[in-house]
Amino acid sequence: MAKRAKKHKHEEHMDESWLVPYADVLTLLLALFIVLFASSSVDQVKLERMSAVFTQVFDGGTGFLEQSSPIETPNAESDEVSQQTSAYLKDQQELAEIKDSVDNFIAVNEMEGQFATEMTEEGLLVTIRDSILFDSGKEEIKPEYIPTIQELAGVLVSDPARNIVITGHTDNVPAGPNYSSNIELSVMRASEFYMVLINSNEQLDSKKISVRGYGEDSAIAPNDTAEGRAKNRRVEVLIQPFVAEDGSSTTNTQ
Repeated sequence: MAKRAKKHKHEEHMDESWLVPYADVLTLLLALFIVLFASSSVDQVKLERMSAVFTQVFDGGTGFLEQSSPIETPNAESDEVSQQTSAYLKDQQELAEIKDSVDNFIAVNEMEGQFATEMTEEGLLVTIRDSILFDSGKEEIKPEYIPTIQELAGVLVSDPARNIVITGHTDNVPAGPNYSSNIELSVMRASEFYMVLINSNEQLDSKKISVRGYGEDSAIAPNDTAEGRAKNRRVEVLIQPFVAEDGSSTTNTQ
């Protein structure tokens, strides 16, 4: 009797229907990733092109990419702030260039011990020890230092002209019989410096230069030592900025 061949069970067929939605999900995730990446860029044109492509891929209709970029378009206020910041930084750079010119002037004349420069919130401050300019208790500038001031005048020329404030300071030692107070002496010394300065270069605008005197009231060192008093006896030349840090103009302020 012939043996019947054993029937082998057919291997069960694996259901792969899940691959189709899985592939769709991956496609959507890829599309989403591309959208997020494109949205991080300010290039709106590229984003709109991609929107058109994906809309066609997903059978037309209103594309889910057809929406404005999440990057906000800068408004007028932010543009104004940006312009003000740029104007301030540009003005500070120009002041820094003037400072470099003054520093070079100081180095060439080997006067590092008598001159100093500093960028401050009020502008570029040039400090001159008055001991090299004036004899004790006098307002006249020593003749040997007039050429130095004349050369400095050329460095201070700018176009347009900047506001410049010349300020005289003294120590607390009484000015002497020729002056009613140290404030008077400091004003007279600042005025003398002003006259030599504007007469040295016709390009300097005298209307842009003002004179002040504070006597001993704005000391930068204690007056109880000779070294401190020497630091307090000084003439300061302040070259003011055109633009304040908040972007406002300083042209009309002195």
